Amino acid sequence: MDWKFLEGLLSGVNKYSTAFGRIWLSVVFVFRVLVFVVAAERVWSDDQGHFDCNTRQPGCTNICYDYFFPISHIRLWALQLIFVTCPSFMVVLHVAYREDRERKYKAKHGENARLYDNPGQKHGGLWWTYLMSLFIKTTFEITFLYLLHHIYDSFKLPRKVQCDVSPCPNLVNCYISRPTEKTVFTYFMVGASVACVVLNICEILYLIAARMVNLKQQGSMRTPSKRKPMDYDGCKASLNNIKLSCFF
Repeated sequence: MDWKFLEGLLSGVNKYSTAFGRIWLSVVFVFRVLVFVVAAERVWSDDQGHFDCNTRQPGCTNICYDYFFPISHIRLWALQLIFVTCPSFMVVLHVAYREDRERKYKAKHGENARLYDNPGQKHGGLWWTYLMSLFIKTTFEITFLYLLHHIYDSFKLPRKVQCDVSPCPNLVNCYISRPTEKTVFTYFMVGASVACVVLNICEILYLIAARMVNLKQQGSMRTPSKRKPMDYDGCKASLNNIKLSCFF
């Protein structure tokens, strides 16, 4: 799999992320993608070829391997990395949508007209998109951790497993290749995933707290004042701009 393509896409997310989001991206690339590509794939490259069973019965070894490893750790982690990084593209697409609307607005009303102060600023609809992407990423992380533990009953790989699935003639002992090394990498990847969950939760709390402080400051700054009456057309145009910038 070409992880450079994924890295190129996610690099655009970095400039729209908070401090917690940048740390999350660093953890994903350094402690997950890099370890996955450089080391983990090689450790699991011989998992089926070196899965030995003490029988010569044709098909027994393959059936036992499929029984104990319905999906390989390495493929499950690849799916996990894809699923937890894809929600970040929601933010990039939303910013691209804002920039396109800003271009059209300037083309219609002149270069000095502005629909957004900053298309990448997290307010209005973009704030909700960013918050939703964090909830989705956290949900995927927890779901894949649960699946990994549920499929293998533990994060630790045993040295020997016993299988009596047909066409095995009786209870057969099978031995996993390099179980200690695979267990170490499993715990490492699980730890990195848990760290990402913690960072996502911290970022969610940070966004909500910052939004509450912002709203409180805006409320305290509002004081009743007399303003000049505005004509209907100007009022309508002003309200339209406020709606567009707040909800999109």
